[in-house]
Amino acid sequence: MKTRQPKRDTVTIEQGSGGSAMMKLISDVVLKNVTRWGRGGVTLRDLDDSGSIVSGDLEIVLTTDAHTVKPPFFPGGNIGTLAAAGTINDIAVMGVRPLAISSSLVIEEGFKRADLSAIISSMNEVLEEVGADLITGDTKVVEKGDLDGIIITTSGIGVTPRGKIVRDSGLRPGDKIILSGSVGDHGMAVLSVREGLDFELKTKSDVGPVWEVVSAAMSVGRVTAMKDPTRGGLANTLNELATKSGVGIEIVEEQIPVKPDVASAAEMLGVDPYAVTNEGKVVMGVRSRDAEDVLSSVRATRRGREAVVIGTVVKEHPGEVVLHTRVGGRRLMEPPIGDPAPRIC
Repeated sequence: MKTRQPKRDTVTIEQGSGGSAMMKLISDVVLKNVTRWGRGGVTLRDLDDSGSIVSGDLEIVLTTDAHTVKPPFFPGGNIGTLAAAGTINDIAVMGVRPLAISSSLVIEEGFKRADLSAIISSMNEVLEEVGADLITGDTKVVEKGDLDGIIITTSGIGVTPRGKIVRDSGLRPGDKIILSGSVGDHGMAVLSVREGLDFELKTKSDVGPVWEVVSAAMSVGRVTAMKDPTRGGLANTLNELATKSGVGIEIVEEQIPVKPDVASAAEMLGVDPYAVTNEGKVVMGVRSRDAEDVLSSVRATRRGREAVVIGTVVKEHPGEVVLHTRVGGRRLMEPPIGDPAPRIC
C-alpha cells in the first residue's frame, strides 16, 4: 500500500491532527509570517499550551482553541464539554488557575435547539467544576450545507505571579514522569461511534477539566513540566517535552494504563493507543524526591485516581523517547505524523 504524501501547495487533513505534520505546517507557514509573537513571557514561538503577557509582577496567561469534533455528541461528553475543558486544561497545565473563558459559536442552520442547549449546559458544568466563568462570546449561524453542524472556538485566561509558569522545557535528568490516568479514552470513544463499534465497546471519553489534578500535584512537590496529551496522544506529548527540554525520556510500557475496551477498539481499528487524543489527562515531570508525594496527592483527586509513574528523564539520547516494551525490548516511541483520525477534538 502506498503512503499518501502530503501535498506541498495545499493544506492536508493530516496537518490539522497534531503530530509532526502539524508542527511542520506551523513552522513553515505560521511562524515564518509572524513577527509580533510576544516578548518577555511565553511567546508564540515557544509553542507551549498557552502564551503569556508580562504586566509588572504578574503574567497574564492566554490560550485559544477551535473545536470541530465529529460527531458533536459522543460517549462521555459532547463538543461543549470538550470546548470548555480543552481550553481550561491548556491554562491549567501551565500551572495556572483558569479564571474565565470566552466562546464563539458557529452553528449550521437547522441545528437542533435542544442539542445546542445540551452543549451549552455541558460547558457550564465544566466551568462549575473549576470555578471559572464564561464572560463573553459571539454567535453566528451559516446556511445549511455550509458547515457540518457546529464549531466552537474558546479562549481562556489565567493570572499568576511573574516567573511561576510551568514550561514544556523544564524537564531535567532524574525527574520522574507521572501520567494521571489511562490513555486513548477520548480518541477511541469518538472513533468507535464513527466506525459503528459503540454497541460492542463501552469506551467513554475522558473529557474533563484537570485543574484539580494539577493543583494537587503542585501543592506538594516541584512540577518541572506539564502537558495534556491531546492531539498526537501520549507519544507526541512525550516527544515534545523531550525535544523542548533537551533531554531523553525512558518509558516503561508495562506502567502505561490502557483500558481493555480502548485496547480492543485500537486493535480492531489498527490504531496505536499511545498516539490517540486524550482530553482529561496530564503528563507531568516531577523532581524525583517529590514523586511519591505528588503521586499520592494526585491519586486523591477525582480525575487522578489512576495516576502512575511511567518513566524517568535521562541525559542520554536527548530529544528522544525510548519505550521499554512488555516483552523486554526497547524501541523509540516516535511522534505520530498526525492523529489517526481527523476531527477528534
